[in-house]
Amino acid sequence: MSAELKTITVIGAGGKMGMRISANLQKSAYQVFYCENSPTAQQQVAEKGRELSDARSVIPLSDAVILAVPDIVLGKVSETVVPQMKAGAVLLTLDPAAAWANLIARRDDIEYAVAHPCHPSVFLQRYTKEEHEDAFGGIAAAQHVVASCENEAYKAALSGLIGCMYGPVEQVHWVTIKQLAFLEPTLVETVACMLGVFMKEALDETVKRSGVPEEAAKAMLYGHIQIALAVAFRATNPFSDACTIAMEYGREKIIKPDWKVIFEEQELDKIIARMLKIDSIRR
Repeated sequence: MSAELKTITVIGAGGKMGMRISANLQKSAYQVFYCENSPTAQQQVAEKGRELSDARSVIPLSDAVILAVPDIVLGKVSETVVPQMKAGAVLLTLDPAAAWANLIARRDDIEYAVAHPCHPSVFLQRYTKEEHEDAFGGIAAAQHVVASCENEAYKAALSGLIGCMYGPVEQVHWVTIKQLAFLEPTLVETVACMLGVFMKEALDETVKRSGVPEEAAKAMLYGHIQIALAVAFRATNPFSDACTIAMEYGREKIIKPDWKVIFEEQELDKIIARMLKIDSIRR
């Protein structure tokens, strides 16, 4: 038997992610309640034509409650929200860290899910100005979403809700919560986001040390980022012999030989504890 999700409450509707997903939910067929505590954020919600609701009144009515709040307060917020939810409802969070750390308040008669957007791919074919400008996703450029839910009966309904929240969505990939935690933060924040900032630092250092005009350095780096990704991930063309030698030199100088230790579970626990500003995760 498949679940149905018709009535949705967004907690933190005036925050960054709350505003993003609310913009899509507002255009949907779902009955949506928007809840926000911050006066400034409440004004932002109202300015978009979304009526604010009292959380205590609407949570018990909702088939799904979305916690669009920062990771570090998810545990505390869930302790207030979960006891008010009706049996069979779904608590949906947007990041896996607090779920993996077991900080979310538990009840045996409700379901739990996490759904995190992948953002539009660097390889995505874009055809319109709106698609080109939508780097984050959720507006015009299509993206994928990775999600976790233990109850198979809820996945179809959740796929519909997730596709609406983050739309346009090409596919929802279902994984375990541990697998999702290895994707975010380990793969995309510990590695990919760090490398993005690292490349910006390298760009600044190139300009500072060599005196090359900044625009020339940007042109060289931006183009080579694209070709490096295309060659590494899609084998568009092989790297030249000289490039391969330079790459190995860079690996020797920059990367620690044991860097793959970040994919061990104890290291995952460490980084999530650090992110959530707790001493250790709960088991």
